[in-house]
Amino acid sequence: MRAYLHLRPFVLVAAALICFSSAALAGDGWVPPSVYDDLNALADQPSTHTGVVFDRSMMQVAQSVLEQGGLDPGRAATALSSISFDTYRYKEPAFYTPEVMEHILNAYRRAGWKHFVNGNQSTANSAQPASSVLDVWLHFSGTDIDHVTVLIRGTHEMSLVQVAGDLRPLDLLHLSGHFGIPKFDPNAVMVPAPEGR
Repeated sequence: MRAYLHLRPFVLVAAALICFSSAALAGDGWVPPSVYDDLNALADQPSTHTGVVFDRSMMQVAQSVLEQGGLDPGRAATALSSISFDTYRYKEPAFYTPEVMEHILNAYRRAGWKHFVNGNQSTANSAQPASSVLDVWLHFSGTDIDHVTVLIRGTHEMSLVQVAGDLRPLDLLHLSGHFGIPKFDPNAVMVPAPEGR
């Protein structure tokens, strides 16, 4: 029960996504090509970068997590095709350049992704976070989600988690807290980003 309360904000977002899915967004679902260059330039200082990709052959572990969460074994086998993680670490507290972040937001928007943010975040905290800043982008194929990108910006570290597959909003609930996909802050209020973001 405690785990569910931790995930309640995300469940509400997932339910809201069902409403948005009728106007499924156009685009091929891949991360816009400029995003990786922008991520390298987002902070005001050099970083050390680590990246890992789990392909379909490594998804059996994820499949068992989905099955333990109550997903039908046949559905779990097809739900995920890859998960990737990128971590950027900074020696000094990072300042995330608003203009570069704006470029990232525009690239996702133009590619047809739906952007969600923590409604409790301030503009000042977004540029120089005292607490982590969470951005979530979803790309739809019909009523299902084919790609999820989670960007977490912190004082000394930025993490990018990307999930590809054939996911339903409820599947995201099962994956939360596993494979580097964060459990969302119970105080987070994930809302659609303001128009044009």
